[in-house]
Amino acid sequence: MSAIPLVLLLIGAATLGVLLLFDYLNGRRSKPTIIGLHMLLGAGSLEVVAMLLRGISEGGVTTAGRVPQFAAGLVAFALWSGLMVPLIGRRSRGVMNGAMLIHVAASASGVVLCLLWVARLR
Repeated sequence: MSAIPLVLLLIGAATLGVLLLFDYLNGRRSKPTIIGLHMLLGAGSLEVVAMLLRGISEGGVTTAGRVPQFAAGLVAFALWSGLMVPLIGRRSRGVMNGAMLIHVAASASGVVLCLLWVARLR
């Protein structure tokens, strides 16, 4: 399987994430369609990472190593933390900021590790 869909999904999710972050920092309410598309792209990138880890085109499990597994774990945690941010952050702005910081850090780390892994695949 080609790694191009993963790169496109990750870049799309990260771009929408940056737009959503700018809305949040400026105190504007984000559009639900942008939030939904951000979530779909993030979930899609996790699915493609799982397919690449399993070696779907080769028909078996690949010897991926630790970097792709850690990247997949970070992307999965970023997806989970992104779903939890609105629930956790209802209490106060400070709690919301902390939850958002955790989500952004996990997402950025996962994207960087996935891109490093994809660059090493070529």
